[in-house]
Amino acid sequence: MAKSTGKRVTKKRVKKNVERGQAHIQSSFNNTIVTLTDAQGNEKKALVGHLGTHFDVMNKEFPLEYTERKGIVFDVSGIKDRDIDCADIDLQKVKKDMFVSFYTGFIEEEGYGSRKYFTEHPQLSNALLEALLEKKVSIIGVDFAGVRRGKEHSPMDQHCADHGIFIIENLCSLHQILEHGENFLAHTYPMNYVEMTGLPCRVVAEI
Repeated sequence: MAKSTGKRVTKKRVKKNVERGQAHIQSSFNNTIVTLTDAQGNEKKALVGHLGTHFDVMNKEFPLEYTERKGIVFDVSGIKDRDIDCADIDLQKVKKDMFVSFYTGFIEEEGYGSRKYFTEHPQLSNALLEALLEKKVSIIGVDFAGVRRGKEHSPMDQHCADHGIFIIENLCSLHQILEHGENFLAHTYPMNYVEMTGLPCRVVAEI
């Protein structure tokens, strides 16, 4: 019987140089800022400001007077498989400097965070957005991930910001306002972090 000559295989260990450092995590509402510092104290920041209820800064300052605005919410929950258009709301009720919000029920129906939530959400038509710009409203609020989808998202946010209008995304509980009517007083409190491209905010409706 032949003698077994099997060789023992040893796995070569590779020494990895892992740089020492620290991670500083600052959280507020649905926003997280992670600051990484290496052994020499140099900082690298990972900024996440586009989660939860927020608006994209689009290189603009959020005016202090925008923190309190007369608001209106339109119930457009019955509109499916097409853009929300001018004919779907009463534009005569929209006044200058208003906080104009749209209730679709999408955030409650789909649930925040799914792939469908970010890619197949409702959207406002370009004509409706231009009409709101002409009305010179202050804020447009929606209960979904953006007034336009895909590649049109950021350009439209920028277009509105250039006209002094901020878009607040992922609002929730708008149906509770509708139980008391469509008008309310909106109090908007953004978290003003340096170097953030999106600012998380808390919106409180006074009925």
